[in-house]
Amino acid sequence: MSISQNDIKIFGNLFVLEAANNHCGDLERGLKLIRDHAVVARQNNVRAAVKLQFRKMDTFVHPDYKGSVSSEEKSLYYIQKTEAKALTKDQYQILIDEIKNMGCIPMSTPFDEDSVDLCVEFDLPIIKIASSDMNDWPLIEKIASTRRPVIVSSGGASEKDLDDVVSFFAKRDIPLCINHCVSLYPSEDDQLHLDQIDYLKNRYPDNVIGFSSHEYHDWSSSMMMSYAKGARSWERHIDIEWPDHNVQKYCSLPHQCDEWFKAFHKSVEMAGGISTQRRPIPKNETKYLDALVRGIYAKQDLKKGLVINSENFSKYFYLAIPLNKGQLSCREVFNGETLKTDLSKDEKLTIDNVDGPFDENKALRKKILERGL
Repeated sequence: MSISQNDIKIFGNLFVLEAANNHCGDLERGLKLIRDHAVVARQNNVRAAVKLQFRKMDTFVHPDYKGSVSSEEKSLYYIQKTEAKALTKDQYQILIDEIKNMGCIPMSTPFDEDSVDLCVEFDLPIIKIASSDMNDWPLIEKIASTRRPVIVSSGGASEKDLDDVVSFFAKRDIPLCINHCVSLYPSEDDQLHLDQIDYLKNRYPDNVIGFSSHEYHDWSSSMMMSYAKGARSWERHIDIEWPDHNVQKYCSLPHQCDEWFKAFHKSVEMAGGISTQRRPIPKNETKYLDALVRGIYAKQDLKKGLVINSENFSKYFYLAIPLNKGQLSCREVFNGETLKTDLSKDEKLTIDNVDGPFDENKALRKKILERGL
């Protein structure tokens, strides 16, 4: 499977819903997690991927630590949690089928080389590299061998770590999305460092930049800020209410994802989507501004034949609101136009009162006749 670096649209406005820690080794819980969040994603018309985590448990944990949580030195929470949520390949296939059935994209974070093979066997279109694996080059090389688009979370990576990974995938012409990520679970608002999105966009202009989010105070502010800064892919841990289960602060329930997705749509609406050229100006905006433009009025009684120019303009005319239809305004420059009719004091100067381009140019004449009150 070979994909050009040009094919980076797969990352555009993609929401990655991290489900791995929350199925808790329970297939039915995993299926409900997928369904509940997929429904919310569909209702909000967003592209969503549900991400699992793969580990080959036979080899991922050292034999001396497997299933051993009784002694203090061996009761490592990470190992205990990893073993508790393990599923069989057949169970993962059921979850992946359900992700597809619900209209979402299946993807995974593999933590060992055998799990990369499992990603290929399941034909997952995107592979994720966790922040903890930014320097795991045997794993990174194995992932690159699949030629599939990759998302990497920056986490605590150094600038050199990032440069090396970006260069590695660029040389192999493999699409890479770089997620700004603070590996604190949960993250406080003052720990988000959203300015890092600017840094990543400036340093890696050829890559899509995303935001892996673990804050918990609200689901709108960081979305709107990250979108405005240029993030175009997002990731959150998701969860559901379940008996005898405590929802972690950094996880999002379906109604919170609903708020998150709606904030995305509001961000798109407010941003406008035009960044490489001047926006088209709608007629109602032009009409509103024209009503604020000052029109030209006679300062005194004026006789037909007066030649108007920049030197005598302030002697014979003044500017004031409102601007009327057909009236000349402060926007018009006078270079020797002649007054065709007499004009009384405080009378508006219209397109029919003078000769020159205002009267002769049909397009300009039409514009002046249609603007103002």
